[in-house]
Amino acid sequence: MTTTSLPKQATLAALIATSLMLAACGKGDPNAGAAPPTPEVTVVTLKPQDVVLTRELAGRAEASQEAEVRPQVGGIVERLLFTEGGSVTAGQPLYQLDQTAYRADANSAQASVARAQAALATARLTARRSAELVKIDAVSRQDNDNAQAALSQAEADLRAAQAALQGANVPLNFARVTAPISGRIGRSSVTRGALVTASQPTPLAIIQSMDPIYIQISQSSTELLKLRQEIDAGTLQGTQSVPVTIQLEDGTPYSHPGRLSFAETMVDPATGAVALRVVVPNPDELLLPGMFVRAKVANGERRGAILAPQQGITRDPRGQATAMVVNADGKVEQRQVTVGTTVGSSWLVDSGLKAGDKVIVEGLQKIAPGAQVKAVERGSQPATPAKAPAAAQPAAGGA
Repeated sequence: MTTTSLPKQATLAALIATSLMLAACGKGDPNAGAAPPTPEVTVVTLKPQDVVLTRELAGRAEASQEAEVRPQVGGIVERLLFTEGGSVTAGQPLYQLDQTAYRADANSAQASVARAQAALATARLTARRSAELVKIDAVSRQDNDNAQAALSQAEADLRAAQAALQGANVPLNFARVTAPISGRIGRSSVTRGALVTASQPTPLAIIQSMDPIYIQISQSSTELLKLRQEIDAGTLQGTQSVPVTIQLEDGTPYSHPGRLSFAETMVDPATGAVALRVVVPNPDELLLPGMFVRAKVANGERRGAILAPQQGITRDPRGQATAMVVNADGKVEQRQVTVGTTVGSSWLVDSGLKAGDKVIVEGLQKIAPGAQVKAVERGSQPATPAKAPAAAQPAAGGA
């Protein structure tokens, strides 16, 4: 063998080895050149349902009743008869003013009443005696008429004295300041020994009734107008009986639901909103006047509404809401939809989707409109089967 034939033999051997490797690769991949599998997507089949549309609005708590305690007569404060920050009942004494001068006036009026009563008794006896004597002409008719007139005068004097006594008792009673309403009383603006007057601008204290308590909220007049139009058109049904849920400042729900009791008859020109009032039970006085809360108010109920999961609704570059739907042929369709408000984790669909549509919620990244897909309903995927144990391998060198 010559030395020039060695390179040719090496080249031939390399070609044979390459051919063997390619053949081995072809035998190891039996699916080479086969069609790709149909992509699998997760869908949600839309169903009609009745939905209560709610609106969450910011509100502020206010006392259902509030009264300023003010003196109706002047005087020196002798005693405070309540505990600041405590509960009081209507008619409970709160302040005792010096009543020396008022009691003296009442005593004088009482003496006048006693004097008038004595004069009346004398006039009554004289009139009765004169009426008997005039029958036998023992006295003149003129004297009898005078006696009867004196009796009437005495009766009038007694009534005047009694009225004066009643008037004198008014400031005497006002010297003890009482609570006009029941509720929680705040701090006192005066102390013992202070001089108060009936015309002073500062109240002695403020009483607030907090059970029930009011939640003052406001809603846009535009929203209310739209709701009324939808209710008139039959799209929505009224929900006056649906309770209002309250959320506290820290985000926790309040245990007692409220009810909508009042809506203002005019729109605030500064805000363009209508004032609403919610009455909420407050037996534990957890809600305090001035506290900010959030109220979830039911605006209306939509019968047979279509809700689409938020994962299945996307926006195109123009901002138009779209949804990918699997049609009856198992192909993907792109729908333009109109959505309104959110209800939980879903969109309320106004148009573009109907009951029975299968909206794709998972697998959107591997499909395109017109593609053939395999739809699997969300929540109905079969459990992954357990792997079978590997077959026993023969020991090396076994028969």
